[in-house]
Amino acid sequence: MRGQAPPLTPSAAQAILTRVVPDFRVTGVVGREGGEANAVYEVRGAGSVRPLIIKIYPERWRSKSERWRSKLAKEVFVYQLLSRHGIRQIPRVLHDEPAGLPALPSAFAVMTLLEGWPLSAVGDQLTDSDTEQVYEHMGRLLAAVHRITAARWGYVTTGIVDSKPSNTAYMLGQFATKLCRFVDLGGDSAVAEAINRHVARHADLFTECLRPALCHNDFHEGNVLVTRDGEGWRVTGYVDVENVVVADPLLDLAKTDYFALRHRENKRRAFIRGYGPLPRGWAPRADLYRLHHALEFWNWSASAGKQDVLADIRIDLEEIVSNDAAQ
Repeated sequence: MRGQAPPLTPSAAQAILTRVVPDFRVTGVVGREGGEANAVYEVRGAGSVRPLIIKIYPERWRSKSERWRSKLAKEVFVYQLLSRHGIRQIPRVLHDEPAGLPALPSAFAVMTLLEGWPLSAVGDQLTDSDTEQVYEHMGRLLAAVHRITAARWGYVTTGIVDSKPSNTAYMLGQFATKLCRFVDLGGDSAVAEAINRHVARHADLFTECLRPALCHNDFHEGNVLVTRDGEGWRVTGYVDVENVVVADPLLDLAKTDYFALRHRENKRRAFIRGYGPLPRGWAPRADLYRLHHALEFWNWSASAGKQDVLADIRIDLEEIVSNDAAQ
């Protein structure tokens, strides 16, 4: 498994599930695609019992601060919040252990298993018609998340952390932090200055969002699960809520667009058709958010040592800024 979480043995899985589902008899443990740091395992049982998921969180995520709670606590909180608002296409958390157990010292959670495979793993098996149907459903799913609103903007743990009273305050803070990080990681200071000027010139666009919503903030093919349905495919749900924030819904849409839609117009049309009407004059604001996501992606790639993608991301950054300069 990727990341720093320990492996899960069948005996450890049995010790865990005996406490959660006493009748569950483990017959196998299979690693599944997880995040960059967490390990995700499918635990299979005897007979017709449905498999379960055990997600392990490495020690570095267990914060000692009461203000910045662990990734585990955040996932439990967000999944329960979504469930309370009637959203069912998500895993259900059956049990969590922030301190771990003797069988597994790291923090972990036991969750129900959503049927299917990540869309990123099977996308090439879908016809154009299947793809459009799947993306239209994805749009409806994200729209349902965005119907959960709040009064302030900010990062989510088991509540809103460092909350801001306006979208302008939130986004200017986000850009300032990420631009400092960009330079610290070796980014071109001239590019940073151009981005800073661009954001300052268009900061009035942030005022157009008057009420923030819950944003998945990582809604792409790797986190959406699909399965065959007759001769076609259907979406069964989505996972990975570690990046959730309360922000402008367009910020969320722009991230999905940047990572999954922008080079496939048929996907974009289907997604927006499922999502529903966009706010008036949405395009310039979405461009500003795409700039934010490209900057964040550059920082993440540089810190992770993924040097091979930095040049392409820089092109994205410069293109968004130069398009404005040319107008």
